Amino acid sequence: MTSEDLDLRTRLVAAGVELLAEEGLAALSLREIARRAGVSHGAPRRYFPTHLTLLSAIAREGFGQLGALTAGAAGPTPRAHVAELARVYLEFARSNPGMYELMFRHDLLESGELGLRDTSLPLFEQLVRLVAQLRPEPAVVAGALWANLHGLAQLRRWGSLQLATGTEDFEPVLRSALDAHLGPETR
Repeated sequence: MTSEDLDLRTRLVAAGVELLAEEGLAALSLREIARRAGVSHGAPRRYFPTHLTLLSAIAREGFGQLGALTAGAAGPTPRAHVAELARVYLEFARSNPGMYELMFRHDLLESGELGLRDTSLPLFEQLVRLVAQLRPEPAVVAGALWANLHGLAQLRRWGSLQLATGTEDFEPVLRSALDAHLGPETR
């Protein structure tokens, strides 16, 4: 691939990321991404044989963003580190709803040719390593915690969690989820 090809591929993905942030997942058509990138509506097909491959490249950017954020998360104890990772994850979902939704689309994650598993699994493995310091069966516990966090992110996005709990304060809900999966925090 030439540098010109790489540049156009990068521009198409960047245009998709921008469009997703501004207008949401429903706006991610090949035609609109091409228009924003300043190319003909057929140009994306030259670099992305299907719409799914372009969406996958955009989602990969999201996983990169989330990975960079979680890499900066830390805590003085493994539990505090897990709590900070959870906060980062939930804040990413709140701040980037379109990207978050795209990143976890089953059709993108399951497609072997698109390779999103190699981007998403390292984030999960980071959580497993921390949970291993706290609980037996770390992959199972981390999986349950992640499922809980994912559900919390979705319910929060829809406004259902705020309605059910009667509060916008998300910290008590997060603490409860962490206690349920990791046991009560000891001081």
